[in-house]
Amino acid sequence: MDNWLANVQDALAAMTAIELIAVVAGVVYLVLAGKESLWCWLFAAVSTLLYIYILWDVKLYAEMALQFYYLFMAGYGFYQWKFTHSQNGNKKPISVLSIKQHGLLILFTLISSAVLGYILASQTDAQLPYVDSFTTIGALVTTWMVTKKYLENWLYWIVVDGVAVYQYFNKELYLTALLFVAYVIMVIIGYFAWRKDYHQQLAAN
Repeated sequence: MDNWLANVQDALAAMTAIELIAVVAGVVYLVLAGKESLWCWLFAAVSTLLYIYILWDVKLYAEMALQFYYLFMAGYGFYQWKFTHSQNGNKKPISVLSIKQHGLLILFTLISSAVLGYILASQTDAQLPYVDSFTTIGALVTTWMVTKKYLENWLYWIVVDGVAVYQYFNKELYLTALLFVAYVIMVIIGYFAWRKDYHQQLAAN
């Protein structure tokens, strides 16, 4: 426990102002997304832009490239939530996926993760290649679900972020693991908030 606390304190001490702002913006994005606020996408873009700089600075180019996808999805999500409305002209409605759609998304995620994991395991010195691949592909899929306002995106995030907690804890990145624990808690809150709004939406129709 003492070693764990020491590592967390070291990580906090090493955190730059830019990284702190990026983390805070990411947390605000989650909170606003849970409230269905259009402005969540602005904070997503701010966090992503800062992480592009941070990852470039530490030469994590693959992770940096992934941030450009998130930046694009922030713009796409803003467009979807701003200009896609329900039939009565209200904000973009929350929708749910069919069992078939869930099956296809899960199958795509697992197959893509396995392929990417195999490539990383056989062609690079990556550690936890299959876990890393799953969290990456899972994040890509689930971010797309958020832009479409599928209710179940929160359930997918619970799984993806939960695996990420294990991944970062295993690599002794304790502060990041702790951050993802907080993400899991916020995601659970977001799910119940959206589910309540979804049922109210059904009752109004």
